Amino acid sequence: MKRELKTLFLLTLAFLVAACDKEKEVDPPAELVDLQPKIRVQKVWSTSLGGGGDRLRLGLRPASFDGTHLYVADHDGDVLAVQKTSGRVTWRTSTELPLSGGPGVGFGRVVVGSNDGDVVALSTENGQQLWKVDIGGEVLAAPAVSEAIVVVRTVDGRLRGLSSADGHELWVIEQQVPRLSVRGTAAPVIAGDVVICGFDNGKVIAVTLREGDIAWETAIGSSRGRTELERMVDIDAAVDVDGKDVFVVGYQAKAAMLAIESGQIWWARDASSDRGLALDDEAVYLSSASGDVVALNRRDGAPVWEQPALHRRSLTGPVLDGPAVVVADFEGYVHWLDAKSGELLARMGTDGDRVTNSPLVTDSMVFVLTDSGTLAAFRRADALAAASKPAEETAPQAPPAEQAAPPAPSEPTSEPTPPESSQDG
Repeated sequence: MKRELKTLFLLTLAFLVAACDKEKEVDPPAELVDLQPKIRVQKVWSTSLGGGGDRLRLGLRPASFDGTHLYVADHDGDVLAVQKTSGRVTWRTSTELPLSGGPGVGFGRVVVGSNDGDVVALSTENGQQLWKVDIGGEVLAAPAVSEAIVVVRTVDGRLRGLSSADGHELWVIEQQVPRLSVRGTAAPVIAGDVVICGFDNGKVIAVTLREGDIAWETAIGSSRGRTELERMVDIDAAVDVDGKDVFVVGYQAKAAMLAIESGQIWWARDASSDRGLALDDEAVYLSSASGDVVALNRRDGAPVWEQPALHRRSLTGPVLDGPAVVVADFEGYVHWLDAKSGELLARMGTDGDRVTNSPLVTDSMVFVLTDSGTLAAFRRADALAAASKPAEETAPQAPPAEQAAPPAPSEPTSEPTPPESSQDG
């Protein structure tokens, strides 16, 4: 029922927008202009993994836990382990399920969920199935994996703790689901002995990991307006936890900083985003619902900068790549912005298809998965140079093997041009 209601909302919204002006497009996406790169970014490799197609906001984002591999899932049911440095596939397992959330990775397990409510755990070593359970609710976000418990959020407003050993249910909590909400769910985040998750009613809830008891709950937005569309308050993106602080943003709600021990709000600013946020020591970065990239002061939430050049380009949530904020858009472009000023630094293409889920940054590389199934790896030239320096110049001990330098970087591109075609890894 939740899926049908969300689909109805999207159709209704499309109708209302079209009805506003049948002659011209309303608030169209910003057109990209030629960009003289300020930093050099290399495409290290790109490979087509298959399993793509026109899908509606599936929560399939690459994940990494160890030092050598990425783990990727597609809607056709395949789960893959991919070498970070080369893009080569180490193993591929077919679950024969319409996968829609994950993977969540940790402690030797890769866990994925499906549109039909199945949750499957595979071995990170060889992809062998460890267990499979039916939890009866669509999964649109990556499960959180601890040594003993796997936590799964479903679109019916339930958060479940499953045994990592065999998948049997240990506990479940439930929140009321509004009649209308943005398609998607927030991924749960494990922080010490609690798991923290946002819900479609605008609440953030902390649950004890072992017992499943609610430790605290905090509303970061309140419904207001005359219509159900105006009253929507929805948290669809994972919180970001750093030490004793929890950062969250919601659609038609607020961006806020909470105390991890009590859920007390330290600061809150009006904001609207269903794509998530990133943070460093100075600022909190988010992609707004209107497609602008925004930086807020981490200490008090005061605005620092706003970049409107990507307005309405259906941006992913931001991630941090060294001194840059990285987002991708509906045409498969990946954008690097200066974290201090918001200035556009570089742009690279993928296969021209939409990128729904946030890029992944690990080992000084940026990994982007398009909705058509192309996985691409990028690296800044300065990160490449640092990895190539002799060990005594960079660290007391040699860097890990997976940080070995890839081929020499290509010249930076001056775009927009048609996105680069993917190349088999």
